[in-house]
Amino acid sequence: MKRVTVVGTGFGGLTAVSTLRKLEPSAKITVIGRQPEFFYYPSLIWIPSGIRSGDDLTINLENYFHRKQVVFHQGAATGIRDGGRVVETDNGDVGNDGLIIASGGRYITRLPGIEHAAIPCRGLEDAERIRDRLKEMDGGTIAFGFGGNPREPSAMRGGPVFEFLFGTDTLLRRQGRRDRFRLVFFAPSKRPGQRLGDKAVDALLKRMAERGISTHLGHKLKGFESGKVLTEGGEVKADLIVFMPGMSGSPWIDNTTLPKSEGGLLAADAHCRVPGWERVYVAGDAGSFPGPDWLPKQAHMADLQAAAAAKNLVHELNGEQPLEGFKVELACIIDSLDSGTLVTRTGARTLLLPSTRLMHWSKRLFEWWYLRQYR
Repeated sequence: MKRVTVVGTGFGGLTAVSTLRKLEPSAKITVIGRQPEFFYYPSLIWIPSGIRSGDDLTINLENYFHRKQVVFHQGAATGIRDGGRVVETDNGDVGNDGLIIASGGRYITRLPGIEHAAIPCRGLEDAERIRDRLKEMDGGTIAFGFGGNPREPSAMRGGPVFEFLFGTDTLLRRQGRRDRFRLVFFAPSKRPGQRLGDKAVDALLKRMAERGISTHLGHKLKGFESGKVLTEGGEVKADLIVFMPGMSGSPWIDNTTLPKSEGGLLAADAHCRVPGWERVYVAGDAGSFPGPDWLPKQAHMADLQAAAAAKNLVHELNGEQPLEGFKVELACIIDSLDSGTLVTRTGARTLLLPSTRLMHWSKRLFEWWYLRQYR
């Protein structure tokens, strides 16, 4: 019986499980994770408005694992030995014949004073912090921004910040108190969101202007203080700071000899293999993959990489060459509570559809459809 271990219970990990089970019905699949839970991070944007709660987005995976005949090993990965054939955890070792690492990344929190900012996609606690602070405020300035990893251009997740920004604007207008708030968007780039394509950037900046949202662009971030965003181009005073830093690799990877990119992510080739390691693959935020400079870090991309990794691992286990690549595709709906803008990008082609209510409801429908498979 083939033994496959998957590290992680996020998008990449669960897609790897589904793909493996289809291809290898008799394989023993073990998933390593802190809890048998899946959290749907894309819908954190709806926590401040109350459209969603933490319970809505947290899925217990025990039934899913039972259906897929998966062994769940509760614990945190801490290391690897024997060329990848053993994963060490804080709850014992797990052996395998093949390994897929989909343990996600971590946000870079080295900027001085970053504790003064809410990191919206770090988890439920930060999103609820934004929600509760908005309820407390009678007025003031709210600053939204994102940064990157200078050594890993793809390790950036700025899209959700636009959604928190436009969603907050819509929420305050619904509540009849938008005129008491100043919203400011800041970023070190003069044209933030460039990986979405020029048309999308133009549309985003135009929408900010139309909604009376100020911008502070093109200035390197220096850090934060209580009530301030500090940049080389001056300060932005703010009563609430919402900031998404760049990403690096999972902390436990640092305890291994696995090859890493300059930006600290697990190195991968075009087939999602970890170079120099037999039958070891990576998917999603944990990895650094070859591709264009706009290669996105998003759930959709993690799913595509995980499917390719699982297929290639099965090929290797069967003595075949792993030749599956993954499609490079950016696909997102930039939501603003009552409407959404669809942006897709593949190769040189970018599709941008105007903001409509249909796109907002499409995003909510997709959430329902996606989570349905794990309930």
